[in-house]
Amino acid sequence: MAVTDLRSPVDSLGTVAPLGATFAAELVGADLRSLDEDGAARLHGELARHKVLVARGQHLTPAELVSLGRSLGPLTLAHPVLPPLDADHPEVLEIDATRSRQDARYRDEWENDTWHTDVSFMPDPPLGSILSGVVIPDRGGDTAFADLQAAHDALSAPLRALVADLDAEHDGRAEFAGFLADHPEGGQWNGRRFTVLEPVRHPVVRAHPVTARPGLFVNPTFTSRLLGVSRSESRALLELLYDHITQPERVFRHRWQEGDIVLWDNRSTLHVGVRDFGDAHRVLHRVTIAGDQPIGPSPT
Repeated sequence: MAVTDLRSPVDSLGTVAPLGATFAAELVGADLRSLDEDGAARLHGELARHKVLVARGQHLTPAELVSLGRSLGPLTLAHPVLPPLDADHPEVLEIDATRSRQDARYRDEWENDTWHTDVSFMPDPPLGSILSGVVIPDRGGDTAFADLQAAHDALSAPLRALVADLDAEHDGRAEFAGFLADHPEGGQWNGRRFTVLEPVRHPVVRAHPVTARPGLFVNPTFTSRLLGVSRSESRALLELLYDHITQPERVFRHRWQEGDIVLWDNRSTLHVGVRDFGDAHRVLHRVTIAGDQPIGPSPT
């Protein structure tokens, strides 16, 4: 019996080879330094389709990482509150495990890292992000991703109906209010200055702006409560959803190598850095593509 080849050609991206059961793919033979306009357009489409894309052996400099990010759209600053890599690379966030363990400002974030969707506490969370593996420990330090669209599809019909019209509050104060207090000039996101972090409201079920596919849009780090239900109902429902989202069949785990590039769609995934590498050094660089305000699916 012939074996179906699931790989698909993507011109300047090389070949797209699926990695997980429902999402994630590797760009085999890609050189992300040399994307042409067609390759960038295809990269955008493959990101929406596969949600997580992995390219090995890229070894991008911070400037090259910025250039790659811009091929997908306008970039945000490194973070609304956290400082950038340096003045020459304001879009690049350095995620340094050694600094996070030693600097008191980062320690709570390091010790309490949980599944999250990046910056969902802003009205217009990112489209996605790109991580570059700079210093990788010999063992451990994977990044795990969960498929929010597959999680939505796998809900029972009564539970899908229950969450379809709910909104949730997302709040970044517990994680980042302390950082913001250290900066009297405030933070910045997509050209807007702010001096306090205000909770924002997003639909629990988000329609993907490219594919229109519905997916859950809640996460344990920034979703503070469901609206329109009691607080006890909110806690119970959110715990149920988080457990459902992160079941093993909906999780892809990336084992890092130095030089890896991992792109993910922030509109349809959760992720978490796995803290299983002890005192080893681990450094990643990240750029973030500007997104839009989440909207719910159109009524059927």
